Amino acid sequence: MAPNRILLCIHREPDQLSLLQQSGYDLVTATTGHEGLRLFMERRVDAIVLEYQLGLLDGAVVAKEIKQVSPTIPIVMLTDNLELPDGALKSVDALVTKSDGAHFLLATVRFVLSAKPAQNHAVKARPRVPVHRRRSVRSRTGSDHSPADPLN
Repeated sequence: MAPNRILLCIHREPDQLSLLQQSGYDLVTATTGHEGLRLFMERRVDAIVLEYQLGLLDGAVVAKEIKQVSPTIPIVMLTDNLELPDGALKSVDALVTKSDGAHFLLATVRFVLSAKPAQNHAVKARPRVPVHRRRSVRSRTGSDHSPADPLN
Protein backbone atom coordinates (compact mmCIF):
# COMPACT_ATOMS: atom_id res chain seq x y z
CA MET A 1 0.00 0.00 0.00
CA ALA A 2 1.02 3.61 -0.50
CA PRO A 3 -0.28 5.48 2.53
CA ASN A 4 -1.33 9.09 1.97
CA ARG A 5 0.33 9.46 -1.44
CA ILE A 6 -1.65 11.77 -3.70
CA LEU A 7 -1.49 11.35 -7.46
CA LEU A 8 -2.75 13.91 -9.93
CA CYS A 9 -4.10 11.86 -12.83
CA ILE A 10 -4.63 13.83 -16.03
CA HIS A 11 -6.37 11.34 -18.27
CA ARG A 12 -9.33 11.40 -20.66
CA GLU A 13 -10.79 8.35 -18.88
CA PRO A 14 -9.51 8.46 -15.27
CA ASP A 15 -11.53 5.37 -14.24
CA GLN A 16 -8.98 3.36 -16.26
CA LEU A 17 -6.55 4.17 -13.44
CA SER A 18 -8.61 2.48 -10.72
CA LEU A 19 -5.79 0.05 -9.83
CA LEU A 20 -3.82 3.01 -8.46
CA GLN A 21 -6.68 3.87 -6.12
CA GLN A 22 -7.18 0.22 -5.16
CA SER A 23 -3.48 0.13 -4.27
CA GLY A 24 -3.88 2.89 -1.71
CA TYR A 25 -3.16 6.07 -3.65
CA ASP A 26 -5.47 9.06 -3.34
CA LEU A 27 -6.35 10.27 -6.83
CA VAL A 28 -7.10 13.81 -7.91
CA THR A 29 -8.37 13.59 -11.48
CA ALA A 30 -8.65 15.87 -14.47
CA THR A 31 -9.75 15.03 -18.00
CA THR A 32 -8.03 17.93 -19.81
CA GLY A 33 -4.61 19.51 -19.67
CA HIS A 34 -6.02 22.89 -18.63
CA GLU A 35 -8.00 21.34 -15.78
CA GLY A 36 -4.94 19.33 -14.73
CA LEU A 37 -2.73 22.43 -14.61
CA ARG A 38 -5.35 24.25 -12.53
CA LEU A 39 -5.55 21.36 -10.04
CA PHE A 40 -1.76 21.16 -9.89
CA MET A 41 -1.56 24.82 -8.89
CA GLU A 42 -4.29 24.40 -6.25
CA ARG A 43 -3.28 21.15 -4.55
CA ARG A 44 -0.22 19.41 -3.21
CA VAL A 45 0.45 16.14 -5.01
CA ASP A 46 3.25 13.59 -4.75
CA ALA A 47 3.36 12.57 -8.41
CA ILE A 48 1.53 12.96 -11.71
CA VAL A 49 0.18 10.35 -14.11
CA LEU A 50 -0.30 12.13 -17.40
CA GLU A 51 -1.84 10.86 -20.61
CA TYR A 52 -0.05 12.12 -23.72
CA GLN A 53 -3.11 12.32 -25.97
CA LEU A 54 -5.23 14.96 -24.22
CA GLY A 55 -6.61 16.88 -27.17
CA LEU A 56 -5.82 20.57 -27.58
CA LEU A 57 -3.12 20.68 -24.91
CA ASP A 58 -1.03 17.51 -25.21
CA GLY A 59 0.78 15.82 -22.34
CA ALA A 60 4.22 17.07 -23.37
CA VAL A 61 3.11 20.71 -23.02
CA VAL A 62 1.43 19.99 -19.68
CA ALA A 63 4.55 18.20 -18.37
CA LYS A 64 6.76 21.11 -19.41
CA GLU A 65 4.50 23.61 -17.60
CA ILE A 66 4.47 21.48 -14.45
CA LYS A 67 8.26 21.02 -14.41
CA GLN A 68 8.75 24.79 -14.74
CA VAL A 69 6.81 25.23 -11.49
CA SER A 70 8.06 22.13 -9.68
CA PRO A 71 11.11 20.52 -11.33
CA THR A 72 11.34 17.60 -8.89
CA ILE A 73 7.76 16.32 -9.09
CA PRO A 74 7.74 12.85 -10.69
CA ILE A 75 5.72 12.61 -13.91
CA VAL A 76 4.74 9.30 -15.50
CA MET A 77 3.44 9.69 -19.03
CA LEU A 78 0.94 7.23 -20.48
CA THR A 79 0.75 6.82 -24.23
CA ASP A 80 -0.90 4.58 -26.79
CA ASN A 81 2.41 3.89 -28.54
CA LEU A 82 6.10 4.71 -28.37
CA GLU A 83 6.13 6.94 -31.45
CA LEU A 84 6.10 10.45 -30.03
CA PRO A 85 7.42 13.72 -31.46
CA ASP A 86 10.98 14.75 -30.65
CA GLY A 87 11.18 16.37 -27.24
CA ALA A 88 7.87 14.94 -26.01
CA LEU A 89 9.61 13.10 -23.19
CA LYS A 90 11.95 15.89 -22.14
CA SER A 91 9.93 16.77 -19.01
CA VAL A 92 8.81 13.32 -17.88
CA ASP A 93 10.45 10.83 -15.54
CA ALA A 94 8.97 7.63 -16.98
CA LEU A 95 6.97 6.43 -19.96
CA VAL A 96 4.38 3.66 -19.89
CA THR A 97 2.44 2.47 -22.91
CA LYS A 98 -1.17 1.52 -22.31
CA SER A 99 -0.43 -1.94 -23.70
CA ASP A 100 2.03 -2.46 -20.80
CA GLY A 101 -1.00 -2.75 -18.52
CA ALA A 102 -2.19 -1.31 -15.23
CA HIS A 103 0.21 -3.36 -13.10
CA PHE A 104 3.22 -2.00 -14.98
CA LEU A 105 1.87 1.53 -14.49
CA LEU A 106 1.49 0.84 -10.76
CA ALA A 107 5.07 -0.48 -10.54
CA THR A 108 6.36 2.56 -12.42
CA VAL A 109 4.52 4.98 -10.12
CA ARG A 110 5.96 3.19 -7.10
CA PHE A 111 9.42 3.36 -8.63
CA VAL A 112 9.40 7.09 -9.43
CA LEU A 113 8.03 7.87 -5.98
CA SER A 114 10.76 5.86 -4.27
CA ALA A 115 13.61 6.92 -6.59
CA LYS A 116 12.99 10.65 -6.62
CA PRO A 117 13.74 11.39 -2.93
CA ALA A 118 16.89 9.27 -3.08
CA GLN A 119 18.13 11.19 -6.13
CA ASN A 120 17.44 14.54 -4.46
CA HIS A 121 19.22 13.41 -1.30
CA ALA A 122 22.27 12.23 -3.23
CA VAL A 123 22.58 15.56 -5.01
CA LYS A 124 22.30 17.52 -1.77
CA ALA A 125 24.75 15.25 0.05
CA ARG A 126 27.60 15.96 -2.38
CA PRO A 127 27.55 19.54 -3.62
CA ARG A 128 29.57 20.25 -6.72
CA VAL A 129 32.19 22.97 -6.43
CA PRO A 130 32.87 24.88 -9.65
CA VAL A 131 36.46 24.53 -10.82
CA HIS A 132 37.15 28.26 -10.50
CA ARG A 133 36.06 28.16 -6.81
CA ARG A 134 38.27 25.22 -5.78
CA ARG A 135 41.30 26.00 -3.64
CA SER A 136 44.61 24.48 -4.51
CA VAL A 137 46.36 22.77 -1.63
CA ARG A 138 50.07 22.07 -1.67
CA SER A 139 50.85 18.58 -0.44
CA ARG A 140 54.01 17.63 1.46
CA THR A 141 55.48 16.35 -1.79
CA GLY A 142 55.08 19.78 -3.31
CA SER A 143 52.44 18.93 -5.93
CA ASP A 144 49.23 20.92 -6.21
CA HIS A 145 45.87 19.22 -5.86
CA SER A 146 42.34 20.32 -5.13
CA PRO A 147 40.50 18.86 -2.12
CA ALA A 148 37.30 18.74 -4.19
CA ASP A 149 38.97 16.71 -6.93
CA PRO A 150 41.04 13.79 -5.56
CA LEU A 151 42.45 12.98 -9.01
CA ASN A 152 43.95 16.42 -9.50
